[in-house]
Amino acid sequence: MSNEKNRVHPEIKSDFLIIGSGLAGLYAALYASQFGKVTVLTKSTVEESNSFWAQGGIAAAIDPEDSAWFHIEDTLRAGRGLCNERAVELLVNEGIERVTDLIDLGMEFDMGDKGLDLGLEGGHTKRRILHAGGSSTGREMVSFLIAAVEENPGITKYESTGVVEFLSRDGRCYGALALGSNFEPIIFSAGSTILATGGASAIFERTTNPGGSTGEGISIAFQAGARVTDMEFVQFHPTAFYSEDGSSFLISEAVRGEGAHLINIEGRRFMQDYSDLGELAPRDVVSRAIYKEMNESGKDYVYLNLKHMDAETIKSRFENIYLACRELDVDITKEMVPVAPAAHYTLGGVSTGLQGETNIKGLFACGEVACTGVHGANRLASNSLLECIVFAKRAVDGALQNTAAPTDIPGGLLPQLADYDMSSLSDAEQETYIECRKNISSIMNRDVGMVRNSAGLKEAVDDLKECSEYLDKLTGYFKIKLNMILEVSHLIARFSQIREESRGVHIREDFPEENPDWKSHIVIEKGKEPQIAKV
Repeated sequence: MSNEKNRVHPEIKSDFLIIGSGLAGLYAALYASQFGKVTVLTKSTVEESNSFWAQGGIAAAIDPEDSAWFHIEDTLRAGRGLCNERAVELLVNEGIERVTDLIDLGMEFDMGDKGLDLGLEGGHTKRRILHAGGSSTGREMVSFLIAAVEENPGITKYESTGVVEFLSRDGRCYGALALGSNFEPIIFSAGSTILATGGASAIFERTTNPGGSTGEGISIAFQAGARVTDMEFVQFHPTAFYSEDGSSFLISEAVRGEGAHLINIEGRRFMQDYSDLGELAPRDVVSRAIYKEMNESGKDYVYLNLKHMDAETIKSRFENIYLACRELDVDITKEMVPVAPAAHYTLGGVSTGLQGETNIKGLFACGEVACTGVHGANRLASNSLLECIVFAKRAVDGALQNTAAPTDIPGGLLPQLADYDMSSLSDAEQETYIECRKNISSIMNRDVGMVRNSAGLKEAVDDLKECSEYLDKLTGYFKIKLNMILEVSHLIARFSQIREESRGVHIREDFPEENPDWKSHIVIEKGKEPQIAKV
């Protein structure tokens, strides 16, 4: 083993190391390529990310009848008092510029008779949602950027390459250690590292996210000493397809924006009982209403009704949703669709400033992995893709100010290669990992789901601690992965225990009201007590 420890690590150097290949990572890579050599890492492929699967659209106040002021007001209202107002102003104003830039680069959004076909979604007071390919906006935008990245000689991408730790010391990041497609350790050193790995909603049993969205970027950053903020705020999308066998997928907010109704088990439209905005209320309001209706009926779902809408419009405007439902024997033009909330978006994450900077020099974050403050306690629909491109550019701009960035990794900082020896991986370990991951998902859904209480959260923390005993049965890759998932799950549960109120997407049965004394953010740094930061 001593010879193994003395082997030389492969090392790849660049000016910008970008971890993640969703919309934020790809946009950051393209912009950064104007200023230096860029390396992009993705643990799967560039086609698997939350951005790629995003059905909704991208919000931008570009219509003459709209204004940035209206968009800002809608975002702040949805955020329930916890938005960073300056971050929201930047999101909205620079978002108009970034969307215009994409159009100028050749990105094609859906057009109507009078120009861009702008949609309406929950929480928005104006039509300002741009779509591409109907309800495949994320796929179209990511595909567009992938093509640009592929053609760019200044960008090198590594697929099936997962980061396992940052190389950091004394509050500075020098790059990262990753495992390649054959689990071989590779050192990626860079002047600036930009984290864009997405969120953590796939740790829940019922989720709209691809399986890889387990918050690993948050865990790696936290282990390196980065602060994390607002992890209790996990947004559950109100309308995910429900089936008894667990089959699920997102049914876009835009469907309700175009006129679909929510119907309870008794066949009655109910959203007007909860909000004057009806089905167009913000997501936290709609999710709570659905939860209450399910509780009263004893059923695990309500219905989404599109039968009164034009069938041909549904088939063309929401083609992928129509086809997905047909595969499960539901014709949405003729039948009501069973739906229930599912974990969808991580509002909290790695704490950043307005230029993506973290408390670790040389480490920046953008997209869903970051907590920029734009979403507060509840994300306004279709602001996520906008946040990706606005703060990806700002993160690169922040990195450009990192002028004193070292080019070499300090001696003694490189990990021991033997610590990541994957030669002993076995089927038994894989089965143990899969079993424990299922247990974690069940715990999170049961006790840290859309509605929480003190007893359930305590049970979740205790059960997650028991799950950590599985780590002793694992080595290498599976041990690393499970530890990350456990850490992020524990952070969400712990943050949820601390916030003793209901605000936005965080609902506590034992503290059912919003408490003005809790108009604060929770911030945790590894090895330190939680800090409460007043807004």
